[in-house]
Amino acid sequence: MEKQEKLTMHTENIADANFIALAKMFPNAVTETIDENGEVVRAIDADVLAQEINTKVVSGKEERYQFTWPDKKKSVLLANAPIAATLRPCREESVDFDNTENLYIEGDNLDVLKLLRETYLNRVKMIYIDPPYNTGNDFIYEDDFDEDTGEFLRRDGQYDEQGNRLTTNFDSNGRFHTDWLNMMYPRLRVARDLLRDDGVIFISIDENEVSNMQKICNEIFGEKNYAATFIWTKTSTPPALSYKCRKTVEYVLVYEKKINTQKYFGSLLENGDAPLLNSDNPIKTIRFPKKTVKFNFIENGTIKAGKKEKALLKNDIFVVNSVNENEFELTAQFKWGQETIFNEIALGTYFLIKTDKFSIRFQRVNSKDAYKTPTNFMNVELNTSCGVNTNESAVKELENIGLSQYFDYPKPTSLIKALCSMVCKFEKDALILDFFSGSATTAHAVMQLNAEDGGNRKFIMVQIPEPCDEKSEAYKAGYKNICEIGKERIRRAGAKIKEENKDKEGIENLDTGFRVLKLDSSNMKEVYYTPEEYSQMNFNLDGFIDNIKPDRSDEDLLFQVMLDLGIPLSAKIEQKDNIFSVNDNYLIACFDKVDTSIITQIAKKQPCYAVFRDSSFINDSALVNVEQIFNTYSPNTKRRVL
Repeated sequence: MEKQEKLTMHTENIADANFIALAKMFPNAVTETIDENGEVVRAIDADVLAQEINTKVVSGKEERYQFTWPDKKKSVLLANAPIAATLRPCREESVDFDNTENLYIEGDNLDVLKLLRETYLNRVKMIYIDPPYNTGNDFIYEDDFDEDTGEFLRRDGQYDEQGNRLTTNFDSNGRFHTDWLNMMYPRLRVARDLLRDDGVIFISIDENEVSNMQKICNEIFGEKNYAATFIWTKTSTPPALSYKCRKTVEYVLVYEKKINTQKYFGSLLENGDAPLLNSDNPIKTIRFPKKTVKFNFIENGTIKAGKKEKALLKNDIFVVNSVNENEFELTAQFKWGQETIFNEIALGTYFLIKTDKFSIRFQRVNSKDAYKTPTNFMNVELNTSCGVNTNESAVKELENIGLSQYFDYPKPTSLIKALCSMVCKFEKDALILDFFSGSATTAHAVMQLNAEDGGNRKFIMVQIPEPCDEKSEAYKAGYKNICEIGKERIRRAGAKIKEENKDKEGIENLDTGFRVLKLDSSNMKEVYYTPEEYSQMNFNLDGFIDNIKPDRSDEDLLFQVMLDLGIPLSAKIEQKDNIFSVNDNYLIACFDKVDTSIITQIAKKQPCYAVFRDSSFINDSALVNVEQIFNTYSPNTKRRVL
């Protein structure tokens, strides 16, 4: 198997990649130094680098504009550090596992984002997050900044003995803002990599950390990529006992990966029709198909052919419910020709004749020109056409599916739908990520929006399985953690959306399923990552002949391989006789025993990747022949082993 490459089965070390890129640009800045352990390590000479970039480099105590806090450098390292972890599929908790393109991922969102980084690099159109607001008793993620990859491998799971990696951040804590910043900074650093170049991130936040959130976003995304701050009226019943002010609003910060001229879409123009006639245009005769013109001055009846003030009507028009029931022709000074008229009709444009003068106008229904740019104030009264409601309506939404008693302060689906529509209205297959999923409002909103406009937008929800308080109604109802409630919400919401739209054409194709994946330590034993250490030990190695943990299934291995090769986790998977085919033979994997005939069968399908276990080969003949077989039937297939 000399030519079969071994899969890494861990995420990329971003610091390594950055060093390689810098060394390539400035090789004379590469040097060596001694680290705190007395080891010789690689380094970049800052003085040489400063000379190369030929601009002012601030160092030492020299004053400069900056935003910093304790452990900031460690949080940067944490964002870049590799991990050896995996996502294990959970079919029994999924809905339509084999067909859905949606994902629900349980686990610490920093680890999950790192695992997603290679596969979903530059693929996500929109991110929405509603992170902890740091109000003085929020749970925040307690990251271990000193943990290295080896310690990660030795950890059996991702959570502590209580099943979580959360700690309460009381405002009496001396590291109150520091802990919150160290939690948010690395997650946003990794999340940025997932966004497409035209991608957008929306961040819900209140006044406690809005200024700090904007500062770290300015640093991570770039101040020039700041797009907007929306002010959302979260409640119609603010606390009456407030001494200073009754708080009714929260904020939604918006940053783009790369600022561009992309328009954000708000509500439809109320009077967005425009004239189709112009006195400077040449006279043309235009044919209007039936049911394409609305008449404001007549509901039912016949309009006789003849000369009108603005046009010549060539034939009678039969009007039913204010719409023409037959085709007719008009001669006038049209600014469009017949071909343009037909093209516009195909896009949904319709025409208006408001008076018997026949000054015909057009209205684009489903085009970018038919929508206002949204204001930065999202309010029920001022933005009714967008339908952005309050937290009170969010509670009612949960009441409708029997889950209202389990969540505090949920966001309304109307808020997320409005944000999705701003950037994904005309991109109906967009990928949308929420890595503080909570009550799974984003998943609910995406399914609802798809049902309304026939879209096929996909969601990825990420949530740590935060335990429910044993005294809570959720715990009493049998929900042990927030993920269990979130998944149940998606199940119930999906079923309700389909029932409410059962008469709508194509509703049976609406994807309301989701594939559940759970963060866990790598499927591989530690010997897989450091074989040289074990080969030098003087003891029986029988326990290490198989480098895969005994409690892991073939499907567990498949998903870690998909992560390693950058294959979407929603990819179509087919299994036959212990052979997995992913995305129509893009990847074929077999983790069972294989012989020459099985290898030949796989090679004849000419996959892009073929993956086997190191211990899969049934005999030496199979091992020797694999190279020859693939060279004969599929020389371009990339072979990998575990």
